[in-house]
Amino acid sequence: MSDDERMPRPADPAPTPQIPPTPQTPQTPPIPAPAPPIPPTPAVEPPSPDVALADEASPLPGAHRGGFLRLPTAPVDVTSQSAPTEPGTDEPAVTAQWLMPPTAPPHRGLAAWALASSIAGLVVSLFVGWGFPIGIVGVVTAILALRRPLESRAVAIWALVLGAVSILYSAGWLFYAAAQASIIG
Repeated sequence: MSDDERMPRPADPAPTPQIPPTPQTPQTPPIPAPAPPIPPTPAVEPPSPDVALADEASPLPGAHRGGFLRLPTAPVDVTSQSAPTEPGTDEPAVTAQWLMPPTAPPHRGLAAWALASSIAGLVVSLFVGWGFPIGIVGVVTAILALRRPLESRAVAIWALVLGAVSILYSAGWLFYAAAQASIIG
């Protein structure tokens, strides 16, 4: 097979129909569009006398304006002005409103609260096992009382020991209850 047989041949183009010429008509020249009106030039009046003309171009912000002509400012003397005194008073009462109020001394009593909660936890733990949260509160409060300088160390140590004993009694009750319920072996 030759290349001519594989390639299809293009079809002959269809003949284009011929348009008969139209008779010539005389053409008229186009009418030009009217030109836009020219605006009148505005009349510029000279500036009025109250306008100050700049000698040169306005300086940009931050541009140097030609040296320092005045000295830096210094502290200004303060003059005291006061109103006349009230009739019938000899001297105005001076109040120190800007002073801080005296601070309250640190409170004592945290060790006592620790001892009270530890005793309550011990009493509750003698009867039921769920008194250990009260003992934990007593132990934590006793530790906080030991860290404060004004608290009684002896009372805080007693609170710490009784709180630990109440936690041990509660743990014993919970261990006994778990053994009775066959939860632990």
